[in-house]
Amino acid sequence: MWTSSQYGKGGGAGDVESGRSPLYPTMQEAPELRWAFIRKIYTILAVQLLLTVAVAAVVVSVRPISHFFVSTGAGFALWFFLIILPFILLLPLHRYHQKHPVNLLLLGLFTVAISFAVGLSCAFTSGKVILEAAILTTVVVVSLTMYTFWAARRGQDFNFLGPFLFGAVSVLFIFALIQVFFPLGKISVMIYGVLAAIIFCGYIVYDTDNLIKRYTYDEYIWASVSLYLDIVNLFLSLLTILRAADN
Repeated sequence: MWTSSQYGKGGGAGDVESGRSPLYPTMQEAPELRWAFIRKIYTILAVQLLLTVAVAAVVVSVRPISHFFVSTGAGFALWFFLIILPFILLLPLHRYHQKHPVNLLLLGLFTVAISFAVGLSCAFTSGKVILEAAILTTVVVVSLTMYTFWAARRGQDFNFLGPFLFGAVSVLFIFALIQVFFPLGKISVMIYGVLAAIIFCGYIVYDTDNLIKRYTYDEYIWASVSLYLDIVNLFLSLLTILRAADN
C-alpha cells in the first residue's frame, strides 16, 4: 500500500516545504503521500473544532438551552443521553471508519454530541475562565505538535507511551467515579484536573507520533477522532482547574 522512495544526502529546507523530506529517519514510504495524509487529518480536525466552538457558543449564549438541561427531568434525561451518545457512536464509527460517506456522517454526529457536552460544561462558567482555558489549550496543542514533529525527525519514538497512558486513563476514570459518589472538595477537583491535563498532553504526543508513523491512509477518520478527543479532554481538564481556582 505504501510506496518506497530513495533519498539523497542533501535534503534541505526546500525539501521539507515541498514534502520530499522524510518525517523520521527510518521512513520507507513516499513523504509526499504522508504529508498529504497529515494535511487531510488536520483539515478534518479543524472542521471538527470549528463545529464544536459553534455548537458550544450557541449552548452558552442561549441561556434557556442550558437551563432546560439542569432544571427539568426531561432535560436531565437528555443531558445523560448526550453524555453516553459519543460512547455509543464510537462502536459504529470504528466499524465503518473506512466506508464513505457513512464515516463522515457518523463523525459529524459524534462531534455534535461532544460539542453539546462541551457547551454544557462552559454554560455555567465565567467567560474569563473559558477564554483562559481556550488560550492555554491552543498554546499547549501547537507546542506539543511542533515538538513531536521535531522529535520524530531526530529519531525519537513515543509508541512506548501507549500502555502507560492507558493505565493512567483507567486510574483517572476511577478517580472520577470516586468524585461523583464521594466528593472530596475543591483541592481534589484541582488535582483531578492537573492529572487529566498531564495525561492528555501525553496522548497528544502519542497520537501525533502515530499520525506521523503508524496510521494507514484509510484510517483518517479514526486518526481525527483520536486527536479531537485529546484536544477536547485537555480543554475540559484545564477548564476544571481554572474553574476550581476561580471559585
